Amino acid sequence: MSEPTTAGRAGPAHNLLAGRTVLVTAAAGTGIGYATARRCAEEGARVAISDRHERRLAEAADRLAELTGVRPLAVPCDVTDQRQIDHLVDTVAAEYGSIDVLVNNAGLGGMVSVLEMTDEQWDAVLGVTLTSAFKMTRAVLRHMVPRRRGVIINNASVLGWRAQAGQAHYAAAKAGVMALTRCSAMDVAEYGIRINAVAPSIAVHAHLARVTSDELLAELASREAFGRAAEPWEVANVFVFLASDYSSYMTGEIVSVSSQHP
Repeated sequence: MSEPTTAGRAGPAHNLLAGRTVLVTAAAGTGIGYATARRCAEEGARVAISDRHERRLAEAADRLAELTGVRPLAVPCDVTDQRQIDHLVDTVAAEYGSIDVLVNNAGLGGMVSVLEMTDEQWDAVLGVTLTSAFKMTRAVLRHMVPRRRGVIINNASVLGWRAQAGQAHYAAAKAGVMALTRCSAMDVAEYGIRINAVAPSIAVHAHLARVTSDELLAELASREAFGRAAEPWEVANVFVFLASDYSSYMTGEIVSVSSQHP
C-alpha cells in the first residue's frame, strides 16, 4: 500500500491566496472543510469558517489559530436556512470587506436502499448537499457580481458519476452539485466569476471513520490505485489550486481527486 507524502501539507507555502478572503462552510471537525480552511490560511488568505455545530466550530477556530497564528472569523450557520445564510454572508463581507472565494463544503450522507428510503431521508440529504450549495451560491453572488470578480468551489463527489448501492440520495445530490456548477458558471462568466467543483473519491478523517464501518472503508480504499484513501489535505490542495490564479481559465469544471477512473 502506497503511503502519502507530506509535501503538500508540510512544504513551504507560496502565498497563492494572499490578500483574499475565503469562506468555507461545514469547516468544523477534521474533514475536507477544515483541511481546506487550514490550507487557505497557510497560503495567505483571510479565512472565515462556518458550521451548524457551534462547539466544534469554536474548537476548529482555536486549532486554526494555534496552527496558523491567525484566528479565523467563525460564524455558526445552518446552510439549509436562508436567513442564517444571509447573516453569514453579510457578516463575513462586513468584517473582511469582501468575499473573494466561497467553498461550498456542506454535505450529508447515509446508506439506505431506495427500497427502504423515506421521504425524510431523501429530503435531508438533498437539502444539505445540493440545495444549500444553490442558496449559498446565490447569496454570495450578490456580493461578487457588483465587484465583477470571485471564485466559488463546490465539493462534489465521484459518486456523481459512479454507481454504488445504498447511495441513491447522496449520488443524486452530488450529480446535482456537478450540474449546478456547470450551469451557474455559465450564468456568471460575463462577470469574471469562476465556479468549479472538486469530486473526491474517499478521504478518511475522524468523523467519517466514526460513521462508516472499517470493512466498508477498507473496501473503498482497496479500489484506489494507490491502495489507500486520500488524506483530507490532499483534497484541500486542489481547492487551493482552484481558488488561486493558477486556475484562472477554468470554469464549469469538475476536478476528480481520485486514483481510479470514474
